[in-house]
Amino acid sequence: MSSMKRYMQFVKPYYWQIALTIFIGIFKFAIPLFIPLLIKIVIDDIVGADALSDAEKLSQLYLWLGGTAILFFIFRPPIEYYRQYYAQFVSNKILYDIRQNLYDHLQKLSLRYYANTRAGEIISRVINDVEQTKNFVMIGLMNLWLDLATILIAIGIMLTMDVPLTIVTLLAFPFYAFSVKYFFGRLRDLTRQRSQALANVQSYLHERVQGMSIIKSFALEKHEQKIFDKTNDGFLEKAIDHTKWNAKAFAVVNTITDIAPLLVIGYAGYQVIQGNLTLGTMVAFIAYIERLYNPLRRLVNSSTTLVQSLASMDRVFELIDEDYDVTNKKGARDLNVVDGKLEFRNVSFHYDEKGAEVLSNLNFVVKPGETVALVGMSGGGKSTIISLIPRFYDVTDGGIYMDDHNVKDVSVHTLRDQIGIVLQDSILFSESVKSNILMGKPGASDEEVMAAAKAANAHDFIKMLPEGYDTKVGERGVKLSGGQKQRVAIARVFLKNPPILILDEATSALDLESESLIQESLERLAHDRTTLIVAHRLSTITHADQILVIDQGELAEKGTHDELMKKQGTYYNLFQVQHFN
Repeated sequence: MSSMKRYMQFVKPYYWQIALTIFIGIFKFAIPLFIPLLIKIVIDDIVGADALSDAEKLSQLYLWLGGTAILFFIFRPPIEYYRQYYAQFVSNKILYDIRQNLYDHLQKLSLRYYANTRAGEIISRVINDVEQTKNFVMIGLMNLWLDLATILIAIGIMLTMDVPLTIVTLLAFPFYAFSVKYFFGRLRDLTRQRSQALANVQSYLHERVQGMSIIKSFALEKHEQKIFDKTNDGFLEKAIDHTKWNAKAFAVVNTITDIAPLLVIGYAGYQVIQGNLTLGTMVAFIAYIERLYNPLRRLVNSSTTLVQSLASMDRVFELIDEDYDVTNKKGARDLNVVDGKLEFRNVSFHYDEKGAEVLSNLNFVVKPGETVALVGMSGGGKSTIISLIPRFYDVTDGGIYMDDHNVKDVSVHTLRDQIGIVLQDSILFSESVKSNILMGKPGASDEEVMAAAKAANAHDFIKMLPEGYDTKVGERGVKLSGGQKQRVAIARVFLKNPPILILDEATSALDLESESLIQESLERLAHDRTTLIVAHRLSTITHADQILVIDQGELAEKGTHDELMKKQGTYYNLFQVQHFN
């Protein structure tokens, strides 16, 4: 199905409003078509009427002008208002529906997609490309039909005045149609390439603005300027290619529309000299040529915008067509209450089909309420393990079971409801502290939010902020220290109160005071919950009921701290290195 047909599915609910807008618009465009006819009447039937006295001519002139003034000052303004209002209302409603659909779609895409796609590219499609499609509604679904109606009404009036002269007026139409088809087919491809180049510039800017501290700390300004210049040059090249072809189209099409009046003036002048045509009819026809070819010129002038809309449609539907890696299987059951048992059965995983295996034949069991630590060298697969439990990715082979239910057999939403996650770099949104905590349980009372903050050792510092719980934290929580961000993230999980807790190096890269406060709140949080801890500093997990040593995607050792120390294997060596360093 073409992008245009698919786009019409979003337009379908608003067919009646669009029809009403076109109906009102026909009156708006038809009213000015009376002016050339009025010119003919004034010249032939009033000024050139020898049978009328001067007083009668003036009376007739005032009568026609007065009636026309009423038409323009009384009827046209409300028609113009409602045409503009409904046109904008309908087009904005369609864009609203598309963006809602896109955002819903984006939330269903797995982390694999976001790992392989730049944020700026996604934002460009949701904002810029969707906005560009508005012109398809305004031009393609409304103005095009209004211009067509204007042309047909004008031709109808002209036929009543003089048939041969009307045919001469229309001689340029076939050449116009051919040139439009020839030029604007290629223009769509060039417009799409230009949009992609612009998205590349936007993606680059988005990444660099977020990482400006890195650029400055490494004094990379000149280096980054060169890279940006290259990216910007790519856009300029595509924009110039687009402009060249667009300019050719304008040159040819506008030349054709400019030749048409010359044909009419020449033929009409000849007929007037021969006495076969009145002067008023000639002047009216010349005026109607403008009314006839102005819509065509409008179409050419807006063709770039219309083609941009079609190219943007392609990009929007490319995004909508992205497949979901993680989906609910048919008949997936809800997982409402769990004890907290977790089991990995022969789990293997790789991120890409042709990529190396990250986990290989992994087997272990976590009993309800147990604290299990995952340790090992960086890149061994620890973070991958915890990403598989809430189905951020799906296992390649084997299965993960929660209370003996395969996580693939339950709905993703209810599965994730059972899990609370605290990451090393917890992401906060730019809203208030309260809003960030409420993400754990939207709709919770202020008392519940405050209780969660107190449990996370966050209440005291929050009260010291300029606006307390209503203080905006800035993008990614930039206004808070690392320790403060972590405590807000922990408060969020306290509010959620899940049976299963995942801590991914939640205390690394913190100062000693913050680490002490956070460690205390995490121990409180982990009480009576199934807890998985990914730890870098082994001294923080010696209390764990089980320690799993992950080495190159395999389970190398497991046991308590004392048991593993006695074995003097991989864990013992890691612990010794850290302890004596």
